[in-house]
Amino acid sequence: MLNKVKNLISLDNPLRLLYHKIRAIIANVVYGFPHKDMLIIWITWTNWKTTTCNIVARGLIESGKKVFMFSTVNIIVNDEEFTNNTKMTSPDAFELQKWLAYAKNKWCEIAVIETASHWIKMSRIWGLNYDIVALTNISQDHLDLHKTMEDYVATKLEIFKNIMFYKRKSWVKKVAVINIDSDYAELFTSETYDTLFTYWKNYKANLQPQNIKTTIEWTEFSLKIPWDDIKIKTKLIWEFNVYNIMCAVWIFSSLWFSRELIEKAISKTSWIPGRMDLLESEDWVKIYIDYAHTEDALKNVLQTFKSLEWVKRIITVFGATWDRDKTKRPVMGQIVAEYSDLIILTEDDNYSEDVHEIMKDIIPWIERKEWEGFWIIPERKEAITTALIAARKWDIVLLAGKWDEHKIMRNNWPEEWHDKTIAQEILNEIKENKLVVKK
Repeated sequence: MLNKVKNLISLDNPLRLLYHKIRAIIANVVYGFPHKDMLIIWITWTNWKTTTCNIVARGLIESGKKVFMFSTVNIIVNDEEFTNNTKMTSPDAFELQKWLAYAKNKWCEIAVIETASHWIKMSRIWGLNYDIVALTNISQDHLDLHKTMEDYVATKLEIFKNIMFYKRKSWVKKVAVINIDSDYAELFTSETYDTLFTYWKNYKANLQPQNIKTTIEWTEFSLKIPWDDIKIKTKLIWEFNVYNIMCAVWIFSSLWFSRELIEKAISKTSWIPGRMDLLESEDWVKIYIDYAHTEDALKNVLQTFKSLEWVKRIITVFGATWDRDKTKRPVMGQIVAEYSDLIILTEDDNYSEDVHEIMKDIIPWIERKEWEGFWIIPERKEAITTALIAARKWDIVLLAGKWDEHKIMRNNWPEEWHDKTIAQEILNEIKENKLVVKK
């Protein structure tokens, strides 16, 4: 009943926004403003924020700092790590304050927080005083809440505009780290900060990667910051991780990390749950599980696959989520069609929306006939099974959207789910000739 009432009230309804702000204020009071003495690092954009949060948090821990991190995928409190089962980048204000209170009791001095635009719009960040803010890119997302890209950008820009007014900690400046190749970057770089760091391949950036070398096992490149040269070698493969690392390097630099400490900190992060997570079969097929759930994320991942000389075919299993931002569905379909040799359209979290209705928003934009490089299989396990049976030597299979989640939402009800575990079970059944294909 409560869910039905909520669905009748738009996400941007003033009363609904006021309700969230009041909850945030009460949550801060109840938990005693546990973050008030923490240095707070805010990382936001449409894609890639989870990876950068993990690089920064793990690097800070490696340097001896006591750190709390909240990301879409996982939560870190010093040497403890938890799965984020809320299915949200930005949790309810009470959930966040509870974690911050727990972190305070563990003597955490720095908080690294992945922040979605929902969190800002709904005042869930009320009371937090940010010190370092980072932006890597902005592409279409969350228009169910924002309605327009202008409002989406303005919402993210709000924190950058206000950073100089947040309570200062004596030991750190107010710092912004910005990818200047991102759309709308000029809006963010034109604001006032104590220190502004920029990065990208663009010659105008403060930080540019040099001599990038990538293999299937590692990425290597060099960076030149004003006071030193940095050599990076990391198991975080793929070129887009170069930019995640560059963002982290500037954050480390703003905290006066030495070159040796930066290199060591980055080398310690070799894997992010659900981010280009590799599952290899014995038939030289590589299966990647990734969160790619927007058109920009899908394009980045699929373009990267397409650039690999050894790849024979790209097989993509993907869907779209329930009644959020339906406008991105057609573009997702177009991008997957452009870069994939075989497409399997399936379910993601459908919540209250019928999976077949979701698919109707995508199918017309995939300009292929069904069974001609395009299959429609609503049940996700069956879709993954089909992809793995179809895969041959030197193929890449991308399981997009569900990353390291352990639940899938069907008809507003969570069911146990984990793409990687299910894919491994299917591979085992194929290997042992135990797979029974439905007819």
